[in-house]
Order: sequence, then C-alpha cells, then structure tokens
Amino acid sequence: MIRSLSAAVLASAVVAHSAVAADAQRGSALANQWCANCHVIGTDATAPASTQQGPPTLRSVAAMPPDQLRAFLIHPHGKMPDLSLSRSEINDLIAYIGSLK
Repeated sequence: MIRSLSAAVLASAVVAHSAVAADAQRGSALANQWCANCHVIGTDATAPASTQQGPPTLRSVAAMPPDQLRAFLIHPHGKMPDLSLSRSEINDLIAYIGSLK
C-alpha cells in the first residue's frame, strides 16, 4: 500500500514538474518552426492555403485535453508528419497551445 502511494506521489511530482518546466515562449518558437506551414498559429487571422482544407487552428486545438494533445504529438497520424519532438519540446508546445485558450 505504501509503495503504491509512494509511486503515485512520485508520478504526480514528475507530471507537476514537467508542467512547471514547460516554456510557452519556446513552444511558440516551435509552433512557428513546425506548425505554421499548415496551421494558423497564435491569433494570426491569415491562414496558410492548406488550412482551408483541413488542419485546425492551434487556437481550436487548445480545446483538447493536454493529455490527449500529448498523445497525438508523440504518435501523430493522418496527414501530420512525425516531427520526432522531445518530451521537453512537446511540453513547451502544449504550454504554448494552452496559452491560446
């Protein structure tokens, strides 16, 4: 019982640390580097041509639960390329996308 509780506390601490360590500014730079070719990022009203055919704006992606977004970024599917982002980069990107709510 104590081991289970200790494991749960440790896991919570790791998740909390990841959320605190995430940097939305670095996430913004990643979004500009990797996402801007297909998605509208930030509050930019002008969409790349391909956005009109499908990819959601990052502002609409911000409505996704962070865990669901993390899973999608780890294992993208559909027309989205595999960006091979590190965990830190994913956390930063999620922090930035979350700031768009």
